[in-house]
Amino acid sequence: MPKAKSKVEIKNRRAGFDYEFLDNYTAGIVLTGTEIKSIRAGKASLVDSYCYFARNELYVKNMHVAEYWWGNLNNHDPRRDRKLLLNRKELRKLQRATKEKGLTIVATRLYIAENGYAKLNISLAKGKKEYDKRETIKEKDMRRSMERM
Repeated sequence: MPKAKSKVEIKNRRAGFDYEFLDNYTAGIVLTGTEIKSIRAGKASLVDSYCYFARNELYVKNMHVAEYWWGNLNNHDPRRDRKLLLNRKELRKLQRATKEKGLTIVATRLYIAENGYAKLNISLAKGKKEYDKRETIKEKDMRRSMERM
């Protein structure tokens, strides 16, 4: 019997405004027991989260997962660094890309997959300049006005 589709989907909308996405990846994430319960309850935030490499492994920093309401002394630290799971080829590609000037890895979406595991969409991104952001706002306004007509 197939599992019901989860409605948990946490997005980082600010990242789309601040960065231009070059490449997208889906990574597994290593969590503890109370963290997955909080994510399933929708109590997570990706604001200001980014990824970094340590000892050839990829970690996400500043991802906030609220403490589980029914947790006890074994509750997790809400802002701890969490390890991401990608295959070796993808890790090498990302590590080479981040050594270039101006490129970073940002978390864009956190969701529960059909198999019940938490997945994190990450993107290789380049920061936008102020004039790029104004151009994006102008395009959105034009699109909205066209849809109204």
